[in-house]
Amino acid sequence: MEYLEHEKEEEDQPVSPTGQYFNSSVLQISIMSILEIDIPIDDSPTLSLLKDVFLPINPRFSSLMVEEKKGVKHWKRVEVKLEDHVNVPIFPDGLSPESYDDYFDDYLTKIAMKEFPQSRPLWEIHIIKYPTSNAAGTVVFKLHHALGDGFSLMGALLSCLQRADNPNLPITFPSFKVSSNLDSGRSIIRAVPRALSAAFNTVSDFGWGLLKSTAVEDDRTPIRSGDPGVEFRPMSIATISFSLDNIQKIKAKLGVTINDVLTGIIFFGTRLYMQSMNHASRNANSTALVLLNTRVISGYKSIKEMTASDSSSQWGNQFAFLHVTLPELADAKFTSPLDFVAKAQQTIQRKRNSLAVHLTGRVLETLRKYRGPEVTARYIHSTLKNSSMTISNMIGPMEQVALANHPCRGMYFMTLGSPESMTISILSYMGKVRITVGTEKGFIDPRKFNACIEDAFQRVFEAAVGTPPPPMS
Repeated sequence: MEYLEHEKEEEDQPVSPTGQYFNSSVLQISIMSILEIDIPIDDSPTLSLLKDVFLPINPRFSSLMVEEKKGVKHWKRVEVKLEDHVNVPIFPDGLSPESYDDYFDDYLTKIAMKEFPQSRPLWEIHIIKYPTSNAAGTVVFKLHHALGDGFSLMGALLSCLQRADNPNLPITFPSFKVSSNLDSGRSIIRAVPRALSAAFNTVSDFGWGLLKSTAVEDDRTPIRSGDPGVEFRPMSIATISFSLDNIQKIKAKLGVTINDVLTGIIFFGTRLYMQSMNHASRNANSTALVLLNTRVISGYKSIKEMTASDSSSQWGNQFAFLHVTLPELADAKFTSPLDFVAKAQQTIQRKRNSLAVHLTGRVLETLRKYRGPEVTARYIHSTLKNSSMTISNMIGPMEQVALANHPCRGMYFMTLGSPESMTISILSYMGKVRITVGTEKGFIDPRKFNACIEDAFQRVFEAAVGTPPPPMS
């Protein structure tokens, strides 16, 4: 990945509408990226790496968000004191990796809850030098969502990484290919029914989205406490991994996308967990907000390409929410696991093809124009609060990458600050898919939930492929 060189002082840039919503009095949304390092960490190159590689990526990393008298916010370039952004926690010496797991989990919970001070640029890095069960050391990047969406911030992170086997070779990613059956039937005869269906779906999805954002809340269930201020409560973060090859085998058998498979597994596993905790909740009204990247892209772009004025995949926040109702679980013994994948594929594809996403964008822009960004932020807060979970998905490198010559064994990310009891993120890396589950601490049992996701995967694989999944290498 390329990065921009320092240039002469530029004019202050306005903050995007979404950036203002995510850094408001009612919403403080951040993204935390975790790199699991293969070797003991030498943090001596940290400041030079930040100064020479990270800061030049985008002026926002060296800027404050400031507000003018009329309420208009813009990015103001400042001199960055790098030491203020680097944190190296101290744990007791001489403990086992299993003991450091607990310290690490508690530390993640602590930094997940902490909001950024507005007196300095909205990012920080945490270097944990203690070995855990998963790594010899861990590096955590925490960045405010106002700086950009997951696509932009993942591009920034990749600018700091190199291939571990050969730094001169480019980092590559899994294919974005979509199954051919999703794009078939372009005849004129089929065009009219499709157009009528899209129009009906647009009205239906747009109307339902408005209701879900303003008046209709999901039921209170084992995955949704529904309590006000849930975003300020401690969060537990746990992960579970699957072989990307196994996911692709399911995809090939069913003729759907990898995202459809993963979403169906998550929906099925979630219902299994809900049923195990409260039998009646297996059919409760529960909605997932599935994040959709609205860029027209075929992969990550260089930082220079994303910051170009004529780029089709510009830096910033370019995504939308799809309201997807979790399929009901009639009976765990008699429900076909593949029904969840099929329903996930059908629902997401239908909503992607409607114009509801664009109409919702118009609603947000109208609110911002006539009522201001704070009112719009409250609308988005209500959209999140009324749902049960958010699911976001990113692709990562196929090869092992390194940060300052420190090979990364694993990586995952989590969105912070959403007023929900559960947030789920998905990231592929080195032939594995890592599902990260952020849950309201003390309300959801993360180990039991992950066990239900594992059970769902096993059932979906066996139903699709006909054999148990091979063990992950």
